[in-house]
Amino acid sequence: MSSWLAEKAPLLFEDLLLPEAVRTNLQHTSLQANPPHLLLSGPAGVGKTAAWRLLARQVLGPTWEARTHILQARDLSRTSGAMAKFEEFLRPEGSGSEDTLAGRTSLDAFDHTFSSSGADTPPPAGKECTYDSDERAPVSRLIVIEDADYLGTIRQSYLRRMMEVSSGSARFIFTAHTPSRIIEALRSRTQHIRLPKTSRSETERRLQQIVEEENISPVRGILGDISHVSAGNLRKAIFITEILALRMLLNDRKNLQSLLAATSLREVQHVLEEALRNRVHDWRWEKEGNKNKRVLKGAMGVLDQVMAENSLEAEDIVAQFHHVLTEGRLHLSEDVLAQILLALSVCDVALHRSMQGRIELERFLFQVAEIGQRMDVAKAS
Repeated sequence: MSSWLAEKAPLLFEDLLLPEAVRTNLQHTSLQANPPHLLLSGPAGVGKTAAWRLLARQVLGPTWEARTHILQARDLSRTSGAMAKFEEFLRPEGSGSEDTLAGRTSLDAFDHTFSSSGADTPPPAGKECTYDSDERAPVSRLIVIEDADYLGTIRQSYLRRMMEVSSGSARFIFTAHTPSRIIEALRSRTQHIRLPKTSRSETERRLQQIVEEENISPVRGILGDISHVSAGNLRKAIFITEILALRMLLNDRKNLQSLLAATSLREVQHVLEEALRNRVHDWRWEKEGNKNKRVLKGAMGVLDQVMAENSLEAEDIVAQFHHVLTEGRLHLSEDVLAQILLALSVCDVALHRSMQGRIELERFLFQVAEIGQRMDVAKAS
């Protein structure tokens, strides 16, 4: 059974929970005869991926999936040999080859009538892009770099040169949480479309549509609660609703609080304990197949794992830190506890001003490590 996030994904531009001006901009861009490179920015869960998928379907036609190439930059930032993997993606024939993914063309790409097989979804703009019989479509493929703000300046400069030299028949689409981390040379070559947070009322309305489609009758108020804790992250709201529905827990509003509180409290306590031991970053070599791989452990390694496995946002982690500190079993002195809670409050405020939650959490954990060392409460491993 597929997830609601896939089943309920928008099929038309008008289905996106975005302001009308943004939806119109996306649709107009997809219908241009010569569409530009794009930069889609916005907070987590607002529809950046859904937007570029609709753009790809409209620009490339029913066979869009075969000619859309996707790279998750966030994964590269945490692995060894990231530059080699990046070059392998953009130059499939090898780093020394003149053949590039952006420079490749195909008959199917230039003639939308060449193949009738492909996606069974409707054109997002309500009509297919049409070309004269002797006219070639200007775009043969799309190269999507998700979370491009994690690429770093070296890889972004590499992309800039490729966009200049070999992207005549290809278009790049970048998504980013923090567009200011994209170098000016890339931003100046893209059309920038900002996607705002989804309002609480729009989130609740969408959740109501979904439960009605699934013939589910949740208790009054729980969808509003889910919309509130999701804080504009529509993806998170749908994910939480689906979890509660599968467990038949939408009949009591207390179940939402129990779910959020029970999610990885032990792991979150482990994060704080590792930080108090002054092990915020603890790199270790682990055997993976026939190779040794350098893996991030310590507080940040556990934190990354917890957030990834449970689809938690930085705000959720702060709430769980607070719960562990005030009701957990860390057995800290009143002085140490007060200092950590003060640092946590500063982190909480900073999260509302930053779009890089992981960075603020990392800064908080370094403060916890400093408090642990200064107050002599670090424990031996």
